[in-house]
Amino acid sequence: MGEELAGRVAIVTGGASGLGRAVVERFVEEGARVVVADVDTEAGKALATDLGAPVAFQPTDVADAEEVQQAVDLAVGELGGLHVMVNNAGIGGSHKHFLDDDFEAFERTIAVNVFGVMVGCQRAARHMAEHGGGVITNITSIGGINAGPGVMAYRASKAAVIHLSRSIAVELARRGVRVNCIAPAHIPTAINESFDQEAIVRAMQPLQRLASPRDVAEAVLYLSSDRAAQITGIVLPVDGGTTAGPPPRPMKEFLAGRPTPSTQE
Repeated sequence: MGEELAGRVAIVTGGASGLGRAVVERFVEEGARVVVADVDTEAGKALATDLGAPVAFQPTDVADAEEVQQAVDLAVGELGGLHVMVNNAGIGGSHKHFLDDDFEAFERTIAVNVFGVMVGCQRAARHMAEHGGGVITNITSIGGINAGPGVMAYRASKAAVIHLSRSIAVELARRGVRVNCIAPAHIPTAINESFDQEAIVRAMQPLQRLASPRDVAEAVLYLSSDRAAQITGIVLPVDGGTTAGPPPRPMKEFLAGRPTPSTQE
């Protein structure tokens, strides 16, 4: 166990599984006490039992401001404070083509992915601003950076998280609160289990390595630590270079796709 977060208290929304669980586990390894805030009561209680005394579970739907406040109250009242907030909870929304989408899932997607992040930032920052500052990390997606087909509500929500985070970072800097985003991509979790992540990596990611939730957790740990004391308002992709550009095509494949030049008589 390390000591990078020793003496600090964190909340991780959506912390019972996937990326959130990896963050919780990494924080505990570094000495933090953590509130797991999640709608999945069974998984949240099981994780708290597995990790023991440093972890408490609070049932939390992030679209409900009062439930988010209850998670903050638990952190402060039972664990002794709140120094780190990770707004990780999110949903994928509709996968229908844009012209076929009835937008039935739009309101819930925005409520969880945007309002949930906004209220999580606000309720955490209210405490942090009065108690020496703190760190907020919001989980967005490369879907909020790169344009593409499908999942329009999800893409819109994740783009909103980026602009929201930068704006909050500007306002809260003078109160000692740092706010950043992490944009993961192509990481196998429940939210994207229907996609062949290995095939996507081969087609879209310069680094031909399939990432894991632990990779995201390491990035969150860095931004939450004193090593990043001068960093606020950034978006950090954990994407194997995807936002930089696709991997180069082999020359034979590239040439095979070009039209044959015509010759003039």
